[in-house]
Amino acid sequence: MSAVETTKKSATSTRGFASMDPEKQRAIARKGGESVPHEKRSFSQNPGLAAEAGRKGGQSVNPNKRSFSRNHTLASEAGRKGGHASHGGPKKAIID
Repeated sequence: MSAVETTKKSATSTRGFASMDPEKQRAIARKGGESVPHEKRSFSQNPGLAAEAGRKGGQSVNPNKRSFSRNHTLASEAGRKGGHASHGGPKKAIID
């Protein structure tokens, strides 16, 4: 067995949510959706309440520190940096 074949086999895991069969994933996800009683899901029942909460959250930040809302270029650069950091930047070609 070559080193490439060994790497391919070890890259597949039988652990974790992604490796479960789709039916088991749905069963687990369903439990998460059922964990909050319907009457307590206020944002889904009242979009105005959700909008107001978001507005309050934005207003709680000092106006002098809202640099992204004032400087679109700064926000754009920060988003680009975050994307490169989380995705590892450009991908290298995989050689078979």
